[in-house]
Amino acid sequence: MNDFNGRVAVITGAASGIGMGLAEKAAGEGMKVVLADIEEQALAEVERHLKSNGATTLALRTDVSKIGDVEALARKALDTFGSVDLLCNNAGVTMRPRTRRIWECTVGDWQWILGVNLFGVVHGVRTFTPIMLDQGSVGHIVNTASVAGLVSAPLLGVYKASKHAVVSISETLFHELREANAKVGVSVLCPGYVATQIGGAARNRPAELTTGPDTSTPAERAFETAVDKAQQDTARDSLPPIAVAEEVFDAVRQGRFYIVTGATNFLPGIHARADDVRALRNPSPPQPRV
Repeated sequence: MNDFNGRVAVITGAASGIGMGLAEKAAGEGMKVVLADIEEQALAEVERHLKSNGATTLALRTDVSKIGDVEALARKALDTFGSVDLLCNNAGVTMRPRTRRIWECTVGDWQWILGVNLFGVVHGVRTFTPIMLDQGSVGHIVNTASVAGLVSAPLLGVYKASKHAVVSISETLFHELREANAKVGVSVLCPGYVATQIGGAARNRPAELTTGPDTSTPAERAFETAVDKAQQDTARDSLPPIAVAEEVFDAVRQGRFYIVTGATNFLPGIHARADDVRALRNPSPPQPRV
């Protein structure tokens, strides 16, 4: 997919972070941009910003964990613009506290994180892929996973499970589209450290999917505080979302499947895991810890 001008992009999680970067890039390429997010106020602000710069947009509050919301998003996009050419299944959340081990995670943790990170992609793929195939034109799907979907390490187990699943879904979709000789391509985005607000994703966590009481020890709470401070101190060293968006659009142009931002830092860990699988040996210590 080389020509973006005048075509239609649908982007979930578009009100902040990588999603907002993708929306800005799509608008800069002359695309009509459909913005989807659960945060209405932030979504409206992004839409105003893009329109002030001349973009053609449509914003719709969407809870990607709900199939009805995603289907409504597709209908509205088609009713308004007539097609969908680029789909970015990007919405994502992570959990607090990060120190909770996988056996300590609540059912609510699993339901919330898998609902957004995994089923958000599932709903997007199931809803939009048939539409894009029926159009008969060149299109592309980008599913946002994470470097955490390519390696294994302690902690954040629910998040990592969701991202490993997105990688596998995307790989499967790639093979199936190729077998079908489809004009629709697919990429999986595995970002490393990016300056986003995902650490505060709990602001949108449904009350019924409670995280349960915080049973972390003083040492674990101190670790949480240290991680928060380190993230603030190193935010300037993280990739800005627009830089990630540039990589995504380059990959779409090239038809490249794996998009790993900050790859130099993470390839040793990715290679180590692949070597462990190849040698059928126990997992090596994470390098670096993700």
